[in-house]
Amino acid sequence: MSVRAKFRVSSITHYEGSNTSVKLAPVVGGSEENKRFYKYTPGGLIELSTVNEESAAQFKVGAEYYVDFTLVPGPGATPA
Repeated sequence: MSVRAKFRVSSITHYEGSNTSVKLAPVVGGSEENKRFYKYTPGGLIELSTVNEESAAQFKVGAEYYVDFTLVPGPGATPA
């Protein structure tokens, strides 16, 4: 089983040495789909650090992205 959330890029920070930090927050409105996501994901933050340039170029401030969480089988994994 997996959980899908919808996040919007709130900031992108470029650091010396081609490192980049991307911060995303849950969507909260703007469409019926976003309202449904907000109902079940009312708060949170995802921060990706030390993102290489090629990957960082895929993110745009204000753009929305689906994030899927899927359990990885193995030690410590307890399926729902």
